[in-house]
This record gives sequence, structure tokens and C-alpha cells, in this order.
Amino acid sequence: MRSASRLAVALLTIGALLLPGDLPATASTALRPVQPVMDCSDVTGLDLPGVTIRSATVTSAGAPAPYCAVEGVIAPADTIVMRLPVNGWTQRYLQTGCGGLCGTARINYTQAAACAPVADGTIASATTDMGHQGQNDGSWAAGNPQAQIDFAYRGVHETARVTKEVITRFYGRPPAYSYFSGCSDGGREALMEAQRYPDDFDGIVAGAPASNLVVQNTFHHAWNVLANRDAAGNYILLAGRLPRIHDAVMASCDRLDGLADGVLDDPRRCRFDPYSLVCDDPATCLTRAEAAVVRKLHDGAVTSRGVRLEQEISHEWGSELDWTLFVPAAQGQVTFSENIALSFLRYLAYFNVAVPDYQLTDLKFTEESFWRTVQTSKYLSATDPDLSRFRRSGGKLILWHGWSDQHISPQATLNYYEALGTPSYARLFLFPGLAHCGGGLGPDTFDILTPMLNWVEKGAAPTSVVATKGARSRPVYAYPAVARYDGTGSIDDAANFVPVIPRTSPKVNYEWLGAGLYTHGYQTTCQPVNGKLLCAPSHPIPHT
Repeated sequence: MRSASRLAVALLTIGALLLPGDLPATASTALRPVQPVMDCSDVTGLDLPGVTIRSATVTSAGAPAPYCAVEGVIAPADTIVMRLPVNGWTQRYLQTGCGGLCGTARINYTQAAACAPVADGTIASATTDMGHQGQNDGSWAAGNPQAQIDFAYRGVHETARVTKEVITRFYGRPPAYSYFSGCSDGGREALMEAQRYPDDFDGIVAGAPASNLVVQNTFHHAWNVLANRDAAGNYILLAGRLPRIHDAVMASCDRLDGLADGVLDDPRRCRFDPYSLVCDDPATCLTRAEAAVVRKLHDGAVTSRGVRLEQEISHEWGSELDWTLFVPAAQGQVTFSENIALSFLRYLAYFNVAVPDYQLTDLKFTEESFWRTVQTSKYLSATDPDLSRFRRSGGKLILWHGWSDQHISPQATLNYYEALGTPSYARLFLFPGLAHCGGGLGPDTFDILTPMLNWVEKGAAPTSVVATKGARSRPVYAYPAVARYDGTGSIDDAANFVPVIPRTSPKVNYEWLGAGLYTHGYQTTCQPVNGKLLCAPSHPIPHT
């Protein structure tokens, strides 16, 4: 049984996380189930300007209960799919995000799948392919400014508008509450909604957001590749070395949080030196060249003068086993980082430019090149910290990220959260050992949507989320609190941990070259004009 003192510490710490206005004024009433007022097959006959409903059929495919599966197109080319429960709709709408460069309309609940209305099939849901189909090499963007706009921000917004209209016709009433949940580019889409269309959703969940999309898909991923190549273009570090590096990191830093449990609860505290692995035995040690690559991959892209082209930590210590995303197993292999960087640099990085034969070596790691490349952030990136309209609309935001994310640095999300000023309408959860949107060595399965429902509908701001991996469970507390073992019972049981706010938190320097990207005022909207992308107003991105 927990002692009174342990309970007091937990309650006091959780209370410290609740900012003014977080406590519920009144408890919400349970939502009454609603039945459709029209047949599913009749949805194809709805008169919606600019929308073509191609099909609407009742099915149970991939869901626990029957639903009306709707597929349609919002002009000119945004494919949308919807799931409308045919029995007992609970008056909620959930729109899910699309990862990568999208191109496929597939509802993906990710870390919302365990939420009760999702699990029992009583929530209406939808998603979009964001205005193009397939072509993950980015070539869909060439000469197609409308597709670029739809991918940037329009497709998700139009899907929300149209789907809520269909829901209103199908059930005879609009959703009582609307939510968005997405991870990776889906997280960028989530933040784009909060920034540009603050009235679309009551609650927005943004996981591992690719918010700083242009820097992410150019300098970040290109550095992953080029920092690991020698003068002849061969890879210096191969994936066979990664377990040795990871073991050394954990031996050095695993106990910093008080437990040797295989994950780092805050990798920023780890001061691992890869040169400590250098010796003359190639079977067990690294060469100095390999150690230099490890340091570069951890620290991130810089100019030849040491000016940072991304936040200070690109890949956190403890994530090394998943560096296979950009560290190949053998010479001649092409990694994800190379593919995504080339896709973006060839077709999306620059206004009205398509260069199919662009190579990574064409990207120069200089300040001049940086400012020339990031200009498309004005419409593609979602780093505007001014969410005043979202706050006034009553919106709530949950940000979450894995500390071991191998795709997108959690520092980008921390940078954005810091720019927000830790407002009462936003919470951040950082999951130890979690890789990109899932996987990794730490507990990687959790329900992130139920806390949002409770916040929006009951006024109960979330203070913790429990993550699991098999029989192992661990609480993750709202940043800056961390989970600390209370000294009794299994370390694999979430009940044996309490929240603690560290007296001092490791600080990462966010005064990097692109710090001005995390400000308000330079963002723009675009139109297709004579086959070109025309964007206005054209305010400069603040230089630092």
C-alpha cells in the first residue's frame, strides 16, 4: 500500500502541472447515441458543391462494428474516405493524419486505437490523401501547384469541412465534438490546423510532428547521409557497429534516472563521448573516423564554420539501434534519409522548381544555401507559435514525441513548445525509448486520444499517459515532469512510479540559424496561377 507521504508527493507534483483554468468547471453529460436519418447508399446522392461521392456502402471491414464506408473526391483531386457508424454514433468526429508525403487515403488511428469510441466503432472518422495519389518520390508536385497547396494545408481543412457536412446530413445533426490526431507528417497537419484553421477541431493531437518540414526533409536528412560519407562517396559507419555504440551509451547513461531499465528518461542528461570507443582493435572498437560520424549524427547539421542548421541535438543518445534509417548495412545501399531528401529537394524545396536529377551533394551546408532553401517554409511548415485564435475558440492541444525518434528530433517539438510559452491549453508528453510514432526499446503503445476527450468534454487537463510494451507499463507525465520509481514493487508496473519535476532541466540551445522559423508573421497562403505557385503576402523569414 502506498504511504501517505508518497501520495502527497504525487498529488502535489500533479497539482503543480495544472495551470489556472485547467480544472473543470462542470462535468459534461454523456453523449447520447444517434442513429442515421438516411440510408448509407443515399450518401452518393448528396449535393455538395465541388464534391463527388463515388461510393457509400455498409461494411465491417477493419472495424468492430458496421459503418457506412464513404469514398469521394474534393475538387480538384483530394480523395477522402469516411467511416460513419450505422448504429449508435456518439456524436464525435475524429480525423486522422497522413504520414510521409501522403498520397494514400487510409484512416490510421495510430496511438488513438485504444480509445473507447474508436475501439467500439461509435466514432465517425475520415482522412484524405492530401491532393495526390502515390508517387512518394515527390514527382507529383512537379508543375502541380494545386497539389502542393493541398499537401501543405488545404487538403486537411477541406476534408474537415466536407466530412462534417456529410455527417450533418447523414445523422441530422453536426458533431458535438471534433478531433484531429496524426503522427509524423500527420503531426504537422495537426499543427497546421491549429495555426491556420483554429475552428476546425475542438481537440488536436500532434505526434512527432514534422512541423519544420523544409529543414527536416533537406538539411536534416541530407546530413544523415553526407556526414557518413568519405571523399570517395563510401559510407564510413555501417549498421553492424550500431549495437556496440548503443551498448556503450547505455552503460554510460542508463542509471542517470536511478534505474537500469534499458531506456533514458531524458537523453539530454547523457554526456556520452563516442571517442571513448576508439582503439586499435577493429573487432570491438570504432575508428576515429567512425567516432567522428557518430558525433556528427548526434549533433546535427552545421556549416563549415560550426553554425547550426538545425537544433542542437539531431538524434538523441539511446536511439542508436534505429539509426538504420540512415546508416546502411553495406556499401551501395540507399537509405530512407537519402530517398526522402532527394524527393523533397527535387520537387518541393524551392518555389516553382523541379530538378529531377538533383543530387544530395548539390545541397550546400552554408548560411546562404540555408536561407535560399527554407523559403518554402512560408507555406509548408507548421512552426507558427501564435495559437491565440485556437485558444479563443476553446481548442486544446496535446503534443507528444518519442525520445528515441530516429526520423524527427524531439528537439524540434521542444523548440516549438518553448515558442508557445507553455500555455494552459497545450500539454507535451515525451516518451522514453519510443521511436518514430511507435516501436523502440521503451513502452510504445498508449491511448493518447482519451485524455483529449476528457480534457475537451470534461475540462480535465491530462497529467499522465500510461504506455505499455507487453507486460511492461510506465507512466509518462506532462512535461517537464518525469516518472520516478517510488522504491517498491516491480519497475515494470506503472503503479510504482510518481511524477517528479526535476530541480534543473538540461537546456538545449535553440539559438540556431533557423530560430526565426519559430515565430509568427511570415507565413503565407498560395494560389495556382498559370501553372505556377503564387504566394502572398511575402514577408521575410526573420533572420537570427
